[in-house]
Amino acid sequence: MNRHRILILSLLTPVLIGGCGGDRMSELEAYAQSIKARPPGPIQPLPEIKPIETFVYLPGERRDPFTPDAEAMPPEPLIEDNGLAPDPNRRKEELEGFPLDSLRMVGTLDQDAERWGLVRTKDGIVHRVKVGNYLGMNNGQITNISEDAIQLIEIVSDAPGQWRERPATVALTQ
Repeated sequence: MNRHRILILSLLTPVLIGGCGGDRMSELEAYAQSIKARPPGPIQPLPEIKPIETFVYLPGERRDPFTPDAEAMPPEPLIEDNGLAPDPNRRKEELEGFPLDSLRMVGTLDQDAERWGLVRTKDGIVHRVKVGNYLGMNNGQITNISEDAIQLIEIVSDAPGQWRERPATVALTQ
């Protein structure tokens, strides 16, 4: 409520001052001087700060709070390495930067006894792919290209260090 009054006064002050004549202006200046001459009002005292009790940790027979308690923590499950993992040193192909569901198969091209798939990205660029190329963000390698779909096998993580193969398809769209 107080802010609204201040806002209204700040907006109306120029109008009021502009409408004042010479005598009224001197009255306004005298009033402003009398307000400035008043002694300032009392300042509220700062709230009292309550002291906080300190605590000194003496370990004695207690455990160190900064080391994990081996008994309280469940044992880590043994992760069996199935030998399946994506190659971290393989250079990524351009279509691996797109989610698989954003890629559309728009046709095929047979050239020199090799079938190529035509894949369009969301930005409208058509790319030519063949068996062995990679698609999508889950290490998906193309295994087959037919007239109506591109099949691939993705390598996805179930847990840290646990990988599995998952089949995926990019179907022909009209």
